[in-house]
Amino acid sequence: MELLEITEKERVGREVAANRLHALADALARHNDVEFERGGLLFKVRVPDQVELKVEFEVDDDETELEIELRWPSNAA
Repeated sequence: MELLEITEKERVGREVAANRLHALADALARHNDVEFERGGLLFKVRVPDQVELKVEFEVDDDETELEIELRWPSNAA
């Protein structure tokens, strides 16, 4: 059962995307958690020391996609 899903999708420049990925990586490395703010609410997610990392690269006729996913059991954080 899904309790919460936050999806953010917007068109940004490549450098902006890189800066956001750097900020996320820095937060994971320094604080072991990530934060999301949506609609005036702050969500803080604790990330455990061990995670499953999935990198997927997909090329179609009209689109190329790079997807990065971190996954861990809910009780591991």
